[in-house]
Amino acid sequence: MPPDARILIVADHEDTLYALENALAPLGHLLGRATSGDEALKQLLRGHVGLLLLDAHLPGTGGLEVVRYMRRLEQTQHIPVVLLTGFVRDRQLGAAAYALGVADLVTKPVDPWALRTKIRHLYDTHQRRLALEREIRTLRARLEERTANPGRPGLPRPLPRVPPGQPAGAHTGELERDRT
Repeated sequence: MPPDARILIVADHEDTLYALENALAPLGHLLGRATSGDEALKQLLRGHVGLLLLDAHLPGTGGLEVVRYMRRLEQTQHIPVVLLTGFVRDRQLGAAAYALGVADLVTKPVDPWALRTKIRHLYDTHQRRLALEREIRTLRARLEERTANPGRPGLPRPLPRVPPGQPAGAHTGELERDRT
């Protein structure tokens, strides 16, 4: 996923979308919007989504159903999700959401500063994770290439540790070579 991945905001009310976009605009990330769970899934499958801010109660395909579907697909299973709800402390919703791997459950009305802080942290952490995965793939490919071509010089080997009390070079035989 490119570093310019969008934050996808999903809510069925235009005023909610507008308020959330205004709350997140200072972060400077690209923002996307969807008004239904089905539309959100389509955008997720197209890619370039780095975080999902999702209303739990949507007509048709609800928020938890969207998350269930996302977690089954390799390309979307690690995208962080923040679930919005208008119901204060719904224990069943919270238990189901966290069991699906939702990063946080936020109740409306939303504190814009707190939401920005959470979103910034989750988005940045996810982007760092993706960068590390890319680096690991690159390093593995380089290692496989070196293994497949043994004529190429390998990685340098560290020198063995010198036991305490021995002069430097004693463990490698350098002192004996110097005496001859």
